[in-house]
Amino acid sequence: MVQKYQSPVRVYKYPFELVMAAYEKRFPNCPLIPMFVNSDIISECHSEDGATQVIERRCTVDVEAPRLLKRIAGVDYIYFIQKNSLDRRERTLHIEAYNESFSSRVNVYEHCCYTVHPENEDWTCFEQSASMDIKSFFGFESTAEKIAMKQYAASIKKGKEIIEYHLKQLEEEGITHMPRWVPPPIPTTPHQPPVSSARAIPACSSRVHPSSTDVLPGSPDDKLDADYISRYLGQLTPFQESCLIRLRQWLQETHKGKIPKDEHVLRFLRSRDFNLEKAREALCQTLTWRKQHQIDFLLDTWQSPQLLQDYYTGGWHHHDKDGRPLYILRLGQMDTKGLVRTLGEETLLRHVLSINEEGLRHCQENTKIFGKPISCWTCLVDLEGLNMRHLWRPAIKALLRMIEVVGANYPETLGRLLIIRAPRVFPVLWTLVSPFIDENTRKKFLIYAGNDYQGPGGLVDYINREFIPDFLGGDSLCDVPEGGLVPKSLYRTAEELENEEVKLWNESIYKSASVLKGAPHEVLIEITDVSSVITWDFDVCKGDVIFNIYHSRRAPQPAKRDGLSTHNLACPAGNNVQLIERSWMLGQDYSMVETALTCREGESVQGSHVTRWPGFYILQWRLYSTPTCTSSSRPRVDDVLASLQVSSHKCKVMYFTEVLQSTDFRGSMSSLESSHSGFSLLSAATTSSNQSHTGSTVSR
Repeated sequence: MVQKYQSPVRVYKYPFELVMAAYEKRFPNCPLIPMFVNSDIISECHSEDGATQVIERRCTVDVEAPRLLKRIAGVDYIYFIQKNSLDRRERTLHIEAYNESFSSRVNVYEHCCYTVHPENEDWTCFEQSASMDIKSFFGFESTAEKIAMKQYAASIKKGKEIIEYHLKQLEEEGITHMPRWVPPPIPTTPHQPPVSSARAIPACSSRVHPSSTDVLPGSPDDKLDADYISRYLGQLTPFQESCLIRLRQWLQETHKGKIPKDEHVLRFLRSRDFNLEKAREALCQTLTWRKQHQIDFLLDTWQSPQLLQDYYTGGWHHHDKDGRPLYILRLGQMDTKGLVRTLGEETLLRHVLSINEEGLRHCQENTKIFGKPISCWTCLVDLEGLNMRHLWRPAIKALLRMIEVVGANYPETLGRLLIIRAPRVFPVLWTLVSPFIDENTRKKFLIYAGNDYQGPGGLVDYINREFIPDFLGGDSLCDVPEGGLVPKSLYRTAEELENEEVKLWNESIYKSASVLKGAPHEVLIEITDVSSVITWDFDVCKGDVIFNIYHSRRAPQPAKRDGLSTHNLACPAGNNVQLIERSWMLGQDYSMVETALTCREGESVQGSHVTRWPGFYILQWRLYSTPTCTSSSRPRVDDVLASLQVSSHKCKVMYFTEVLQSTDFRGSMSSLESSHSGFSLLSAATTSSNQSHTGSTVSR
């Protein structure tokens, strides 16, 4: 398996030339890096004007490995080739390194880059990426991989310290400024006036004429700064930083327009122990869920029923000693049966989701107030009054569903759960719900029986006394409702509740559809006014699909299902619709009006098409099949692996389409935008189509 690493951008508040002088002091060896034994220059070349310099070194590295492993490998040192390409005109240094030892068994590649800060020409940016692929290593592949990653992480951590150490050395030597490179003067002739060298160099050449192959670090669109990570996200290991940046880059490539904030990406990584693939899958599922149920707009659209305001015994209340928002829930005083019988499960779930959305906002506010990363909250649950009435089966079912939904979509948001005044019936409740709570979350639970919460190790250890509610012996007045029994006259029948829940469930503007092998999903749109605008927004939830748009002057007739369909054989997916008749000929009965678009699993696509003719337009999603290799009868490994990713030849898409009048199109893409909530950010890369006729913009 290939291990990859991507660093955040590290900033030195020194000019590029001074940083380069400090960097050169690392050679031929560096006492601060004991494993870096020595280096020898094997080639060196300069341009005639001295602007560029390329040095190739052979570096000797003493890896800290078990003696047995070194004896098996038959070496004491490992050799690397390092190539430094310095461009003084552009003020950049590119460093490439790869292993010479065991190159047939292990492939290690590293790329580092020093550039001028894009917003301050007197600062220098540094970032690095690396990859390692251990094919075979005498049966010790796993051990060698762990040793290599440990050594590399230690080296990365020391990298900035070493440059700053040498910068301090230069300062002690009286060197605080290094002149910028200027081109040598051009020899003058009697017929040619001298050329001023001052005009040949812009104030910051790297900003005016950047290299076509480089992206300046520090750009908020695709980079993260190490100082920003420390200030707003907390201390991370090099491996954790790399996972965050790589997942964020993947999201920018596939989900432009609805990228979650960095703290949320980090939550999903933490909840999956920084397993990149598992975190990516969970995050994709949550983005789809939020989009389908319009969670990003929940706080602006959700109207809490008066019944909840009167009888739901929970609310936000100051913060704990760590600055985390504090939520108080008097569960023992809540009539759970009455709330379920009057409001239904869906309404209660919506309310709980709105509480979690509020919590995200409070965390963001407290991060600014306390000047440190705060990404989770503390929940204080008072169980006084809990009895068997609370164990009513429909209420437990509703509670378990809330735990499931919140756990899947708000991971690592609970910092601590303080359960106080737990009665004798509590073990029964705990037995019912604990299997559905994540193990990492259960470790954050602190349970107090009776009045134990008032003694040492109780609430005062976690909450300042001035913020402990008065009903728990503290000094703070708390306006959380006291609850009480919901009047039975307000109870509704099961049929009324079911109708209400169906209404809430179907409120989403998005629809889901299955795309099968040989059975694409199609949507028919009738256009009467020329130059109308068809807009679309869809997510590929599973598998890979090809998206097409067709036009026909006659209305297609949906195919009639034969008798087999009653047994679910002819149409294995109930939400799959096919409109284009099998007898139709492309170019005769219907025509393609957009270039086919291949969309991969996890991608979010938004776009539009300006119609040129009246008639019927068909949006089609069909299964993407990996093209077979024509040069050989043997299939490629990549093709086989790709075919295995789509199980049962079935894909799933979630989509929304809308037809706009051409006069209303500009600036009316709000239905396709994703969010202004505390969870997501609208990307600057999101654009609205302003092209005429068959123009289309796609954010991928």
